[in-house]
Amino acid sequence: MTGDVAVLGAGMHPWGKWGRSFVQYGTAAARAALADAGIDWRQVQSVVGADTVRCGYPGYVAGATFAQALGWQGARVTSVYAACASGAQAISTARAQILAGLADVVLVVGADSAPKGFFAPAGGERPDDPDWLRFRLFGATNPAYFGLYARRRMALYGDSPEDFALVKVKNAAAGALNPNARYRTRVSAEDVAASAVVADPLRLLDICATSDGAAALLLSSMDFARRRGAAAPVRIRAVSTVTPTYPKAVLDLPDIATDSAAVVAPSPDSFRASIARAAYEEAGLGPEDLSLAEVYDLSTALELEWYEDIGLCGTGEGAKLVREGATALGGRIPVNVSGGLASFGEAVPAQALAQVCELTWQLRGTAGERQVPGARTGITANQGLFGHGSAIVAIR
Repeated sequence: MTGDVAVLGAGMHPWGKWGRSFVQYGTAAARAALADAGIDWRQVQSVVGADTVRCGYPGYVAGATFAQALGWQGARVTSVYAACASGAQAISTARAQILAGLADVVLVVGADSAPKGFFAPAGGERPDDPDWLRFRLFGATNPAYFGLYARRRMALYGDSPEDFALVKVKNAAAGALNPNARYRTRVSAEDVAASAVVADPLRLLDICATSDGAAALLLSSMDFARRRGAAAPVRIRAVSTVTPTYPKAVLDLPDIATDSAAVVAPSPDSFRASIARAAYEEAGLGPEDLSLAEVYDLSTALELEWYEDIGLCGTGEGAKLVREGATALGGRIPVNVSGGLASFGEAVPAQALAQVCELTWQLRGTAGERQVPGARTGITANQGLFGHGSAIVAIR
C-alpha cells in the first residue's frame, strides 16, 4: 500500500479583517476546494475540521460545523485541535482515514475570525496551563517571546535587525502577487526600520498580524484520483506531527520546563528540527530535494530559524541565506512564496492548510506570477502550542 494521498482540490477564502463568522469563510474555502477538484459535496465521505480557537483554547466543533453549513449528507465528521498545527493534524487524520479504507475522499477545512491585536489568554486561574503561566509569570505575550528569540539570534549568531527586515521585504514582495493575501503592498527595509518598536528588536512590520481567513483541501486515495482521471495529482507523501523529546536545551514558550518518562541523552536536534527530520524520513527525501518551502514566520527572526531547522543551511547561517537572496522568488530555494504570515496574518486553524494550498498550486505550476519554475517537491513547517509539531511533504 502506498502512503501517498492525492490532493484533488485546494481552496481559500481571502484573508483580512472581514467582520464575519468563521463558518462563512470556511464554507467558501470548502466550496472552492470542491470546485477545484470537480467533486460534488455529496460525494465527500468524511469531513475533518481544524477547530477554530479562542486565545489558545478550542472554541467550536469544526467538523460538524462545516458539514452542517454545506448541508447534511451523512458524511462522517472529525474535529481536531493542535493550535497553529491544527491544519496538519487535520490532514494527518484525513490521510489515516483514506489509507485505512474508511473513506475515499475527505474534505479538510480550517477557518477563523481572529480577535484584534495579539492572542491573549482566556480568563480564569489555570496554574496547570503552561500558556496561562507564561502570561502570568513572565508577562510574555506572543510579540514578547518573538523578541526574545530575535535577541538570542543576535547574541549567538550576530544577526541584526537589518537581517530581520530583509525577511519582511522578501515576503511582502511575494504577498503582493497573491490574491488571497491580506497585505499586498511591497515594503522596503527603510519601511520596516521606520515602523514602531513592538518588542525590541522587533518592529511592527517584523511581526505577523491576527487575521480572518480560511483554507480547505479535498484529499483522496490514489485509486479514486485515477478513476477521476487525475493521472499525476499533487500527492502528500509525509506528515510529521511529532512532540518534543527530553531534555529540551532551548525552551519554546509557552513550555517553561521539560519533563521525561525516562532518563535519556540530549537530542542532537531542536524540537523544530525534529519536526522536519521526521517528515524527511517518512518521505525518503531530504532538504536537497526541495523546490520550495512554506514555513511559520510568526516573526521575521523566526523564519531565519526555520531555514536552519528544515536543513536549508547550518545553525546560525539563516541570515546569510536571506542576504544572498537564496530564499526569495528566483532564488536557489524559495521560502514563503505565498507571502507567509507576514502577508496573511494568523488565522490559526487555517495556517497549516494554507501552506499546503500554496504547495499544491506551485507543484501544479498554476501559481501565476509567484510560480517557482519546475517545482516538484515542497515542505511545510510550523508548530502549535503544547508540543504540537507540523510538517508536510508534498510531491508531484
